[in-house]
Formats: sequence, C-alpha cells, structure tokens
Amino acid sequence: MTRSFGVILLLAVSCSSLFLGSDAPDDVKSIDGTWLPAEAELGGEKFPDEIRKIMKLVIGDGKYTVTVGGQPDRGTVKLDRSKKPMTMDITGTEGPNLGKTFLAIYENSDDTLRICYDLSGKARPTEFKTMRETKLFLVTYQREKP
Repeated sequence: MTRSFGVILLLAVSCSSLFLGSDAPDDVKSIDGTWLPAEAELGGEKFPDEIRKIMKLVIGDGKYTVTVGGQPDRGTVKLDRSKKPMTMDITGTEGPNLGKTFLAIYENSDDTLRICYDLSGKARPTEFKTMRETKLFLVTYQREKP
C-alpha cells in the first residue's frame, strides 16, 4: 500500500506532459529533463525517504513519466503560467493514475522544480505547504545532472 501511495504521489507531483505552444517562454521549456525528489511531504508529514529515494520524474516532448522503483506512471500536464502561483493539471494516461486528474501549483528556477499537488483531485492547492488530514503532496525536485 505504501508503494502504491508513493506512486500516486510521485505521479501527481512529477507528472508533466507539457502542452506548450511555440511561443512558450524558455523558462517553461526548462522544465523538460530528469528530476529527482530532494524533499517531500504529504499531509503535513515528511514523506518516507525510502520511497522518495527510488522516485524519478522525466518530463519532455509534452509528456511525463514518473517511476517509483520499477513501476512507471505516464500522462500529460497542462501548465498555466498566467496564474500566481502557476498552475499545473496532471492527467494519467497509463499506469496507476490512468484517467485521474490532479490539480497542482508549481514554480521552477534553475535546477529546482517545486510542485504541490492535491492527490484527492478535489481542489487546487493555493500555497506551497501541506496540512494534516489532507492529501496535499509537496515535492522539491532537483534536476539530475548528466
């Protein structure tokens, strides 16, 4: 159960299939790459390191793949940079989150990507923090270096 929950969280947090037009700013395109979670919390508590350390998010060509251990989750992400904070809608197309949509907010700078998801699928987070008795998932990713 912990592994399934980790997959759901990772997928929601990391998932990014970017539907960006050719006029997309370079900083949005800079989300493409491989991301490793440096920190994570769920429902106001630290996310287990043993799960965080086996997670990986890959974003590119308008798609995302989140892997927890060897189990992949794939889908799409729609970004809206006009909102403050910027928003992300993540929809699973293959794997444990097939057909599910998660609402999130995000920010990126240089080699850091921070995403806060509502894993309940009910509402979009309004700030980068989680609270007890919620399904808010906050992950800070660092870009994997070649």
